[in-house]
Amino acid sequence: MYIIMISSELAPVAKVGGLADVVFGLSRELEVRGNAVEIILPKYDCMRYDQIHEFHEVYDNLWVPFYDTWVHCTVLFSYVHNRKCFFIDPHNDKVFFNRGVYYGHHDDDERFAFFCRAALEFMHKSGKQPDIIHCHDWQTALVPVLLFDMYAKLGMTHPRVCYTLHNVKHQGITGEHALREVGLYPPDYMRPDRLLDDHNPFAVNLMKGGITYSNFVTTVSPQYAWDIRYTDQNYGLGGVIDQNQHKLGGILNGIDYEVWNPEIDRYIPFKYGISNLDDKYKNKEALRQRLMLSQDLKPIICYVGRLDYQKGVHLIKSALFYALEMGWQFVLLGSGAEPQINNEFWALKHQLNDNPDCHLEIGYNEELAHLIYAGSDIMIIPSMFEPCGLTQMIAMKYGTVPVVRKTGGLVNTVFDVDYSDKPEKERNGYVFEGADYVAVEWVLYRAVVHFYTYPERFRELMEAGMRYDFSWNHPGTHYLNVYEHIREK
Repeated sequence: MYIIMISSELAPVAKVGGLADVVFGLSRELEVRGNAVEIILPKYDCMRYDQIHEFHEVYDNLWVPFYDTWVHCTVLFSYVHNRKCFFIDPHNDKVFFNRGVYYGHHDDDERFAFFCRAALEFMHKSGKQPDIIHCHDWQTALVPVLLFDMYAKLGMTHPRVCYTLHNVKHQGITGEHALREVGLYPPDYMRPDRLLDDHNPFAVNLMKGGITYSNFVTTVSPQYAWDIRYTDQNYGLGGVIDQNQHKLGGILNGIDYEVWNPEIDRYIPFKYGISNLDDKYKNKEALRQRLMLSQDLKPIICYVGRLDYQKGVHLIKSALFYALEMGWQFVLLGSGAEPQINNEFWALKHQLNDNPDCHLEIGYNEELAHLIYAGSDIMIIPSMFEPCGLTQMIAMKYGTVPVVRKTGGLVNTVFDVDYSDKPEKERNGYVFEGADYVAVEWVLYRAVVHFYTYPERFRELMEAGMRYDFSWNHPGTHYLNVYEHIREK
């Protein structure tokens, strides 16, 4: 099968979040199974160019319609860790992708609407007719709209579109100018059954268009597919999701065991697996030395990830102070997009700087992240909503027991030691439901009681988590089944 991924991110060259990891991991799994996979991305100036192998131009005369003019683009090709990638580089005074960041500008809607049109124009002009075009999140939502209402009339009748929702909170709500920009006539699309936002009669909802026009819609976990149908986690998209439930499914993301695997991890000083699990505690000592924490018989509770409302930032702070109050240790690695949250954690860092049981690292450091996973005992993930979540899967691979809130993909991957209906040997962590400090303190207390009082049971949880297979093997099969299903239509 010939598959083209169209995405705004790809690990490790252009990564903001889990989307980048998913596109890379799924693409590799599909290739391993004998499929031809290509990835189309914007050419950002802030990419990790050290991860790109020898750029060369493959199309130098791509002219893309933009309002009432044309934008000259160059398309470059390179391998990114053996993935075949095409990068679209527009040459105009708006410098769409040469701004030092991936997202966060007032015209993000225009930037990515243009990218959708440019990707399809490149495919059309170069004669690409894939079996499947796989699009991701709001940034590529106009691809199925343009494909079926414009490019199909130009001969691109073969491709079918799979559209994956990674985070429904971000929908690409914009004005009709985003349609005019790419050659779509707004009155044809500002309709309730197309792209008109369900809550603003003057707004275009790009994600709604992606859902409506694609052949199949996936979310990144089965539970998240349920959440966006039946709870307010659909952020106003409940109507269109309900109307398209016949083509909606949840497929749990995988993680890359060539990157996240303590048996081969180049970033940790002591490699280990279930057979030599005691070597994990050598990494615990190394983590304490690096962060200048006291070397005591205490659990290390950690958090690695973004600092924002979605991740339960108020519960992270509750866990931090409760851990210190109880005499345990707490390590945090993360940063937030909102200045207020970042400033709060910088203030906490200065406040706790001399505490030998605490270290806060504001920012992201890949090497340190690996050491934290390897050296910690418990990972706290108190998300308010979590489409999939990768940190709990990574933590389990490293024998770090997850403590999670009952939502989204966390429900599909973490099974409570005391309350799950899974067989005991398959239980792998701690789950709580509340969204306040009481719930967090109680679940952490349960975990640490096991750590101190029932160390054999705690070790069984560690080993159970390490035995789970969260590779791309199973998701790869599910996606191929989806592709085959929509090819037949």
